[in-house]
Amino acid sequence: MHIHILGICGTFMGSLAQLAKSLGHRVTGSDANVYPPMSTQLQAAGIDLIEGFDVAQLKPQPDLVVIGNAMSRGNPVVEEVLDRGLAYTSGPQWLCDYLLQDKWVLAVSGTHGKTTTASMLTWVLEFADMEPGYLIGGVPKNFDTSARLGGSPFFVVEADEYDSAFFDKRSKFVHYRPRTLIINNMEYDHADIFPDLAAIQTQFHHVVRTVPGNGLVVCPQGDKAIAATLERGCWTPQETLGIEGQCAQDTTWQARLSSDDGSGFEILHRGQSAGEVSWGHTGLHNVCNALAAVAAARNVGVIPELSVQALCAFEGVKRRMECLGSVGGIKVYDDFAHHPTAIATTLEGLRAKVGEEPILALIEPRSNTMRMGIHRETLAQSTAAADQVIWYQPPGVNWDLGYLQEQSPVPAQVLGDMEQLLSACLGSSDRGSESVAHIVIMSNGGFGGVHQKLLQALRSRADKGAHHG
Repeated sequence: MHIHILGICGTFMGSLAQLAKSLGHRVTGSDANVYPPMSTQLQAAGIDLIEGFDVAQLKPQPDLVVIGNAMSRGNPVVEEVLDRGLAYTSGPQWLCDYLLQDKWVLAVSGTHGKTTTASMLTWVLEFADMEPGYLIGGVPKNFDTSARLGGSPFFVVEADEYDSAFFDKRSKFVHYRPRTLIINNMEYDHADIFPDLAAIQTQFHHVVRTVPGNGLVVCPQGDKAIAATLERGCWTPQETLGIEGQCAQDTTWQARLSSDDGSGFEILHRGQSAGEVSWGHTGLHNVCNALAAVAAARNVGVIPELSVQALCAFEGVKRRMECLGSVGGIKVYDDFAHHPTAIATTLEGLRAKVGEEPILALIEPRSNTMRMGIHRETLAQSTAAADQVIWYQPPGVNWDLGYLQEQSPVPAQVLGDMEQLLSACLGSSDRGSESVAHIVIMSNGGFGGVHQKLLQALRSRADKGAHHG
């Protein structure tokens, strides 16, 4: 079958394209901008890419057009598909129809932590020789690609609550029919498509309705939004998770911290120890992600003791507190956080790890919800664990970020120019004993390549210092 994918360079659609190719289909695709890393991954897989949306790309006529959720009415190719009556579907529906039918689907959902938890779970199953298939909206460092078919019935999918397509406003995850469902957390997000938290809860209620009675729902103990959603109806056994001392005593899975920063903890299942995790990751959110992965893996037969061994060898995910380099004692990190809770938990994790060492957060409010100013009341406080913060005011943000500067619990600047950003970062890291030791760059986009520009500027300064010395 010839499948043509519109919007192929997004993480989900690009991963789907690679799965379709692995199934033996001829796959082509187009996007407004064709750029690495997804473009190189797709080309390496032998998938033909077209830049732009000229209708000529529909010749010869494909057997099926898969339309990404970034595509809308008015797009020339979309209009041509509709006018000619070509067969079309959404990405999640294609996944359901062509890949997930005979699989034991382990779906990882929630406002935050989906990519990391799905990566942990996939790695645990791989470590246990279960050859899982997977589709993850990021690049897990323990694997080479963001998706693969696998060699067993087990398939891990990052289950997003974003809508499926312009013609299907149900959340993507409603299509996946999971047998094992993780719900990490539930907060208001995606303000461009959901009017309020209740609308998001309704979509989660829909996916809970699809989990069979012999499946499993894994969720944190004490999350009020999740509890209210499950109270609307759940026909599946539930297991809960939490940090010992911060959750109810009857919580199924608990983590007993041996390090405040989350880099070491013991996993307890119904009070019995399954072993100690010691790893290079920080933050209590990652501890909870690990508990969810262990619980889900046990549901498909992996004993917790083996999961603990796997987690000790978990390398993480690109762009999730990824240390890009260290120059002259200054570490630069890349993080995907784009919601106040994610920003706060990430910075708190780093603070617990580095103690009093100064931290600078450089943040681009890029998501649709951020751009609309929905989170502005909680955004300023989310940076309290840093020593200072620089907010980037990108074009197209329709509210004044100066409000964040006024409300900030730490010294803050708002800058709209890339050169000014670099200068401010360099200035903050050149103050003798007060010099910043950690710079965390937070954005869910490319942020104008500021990561590498900053590292290059730091290296140039170090070289000049060495030369003058």
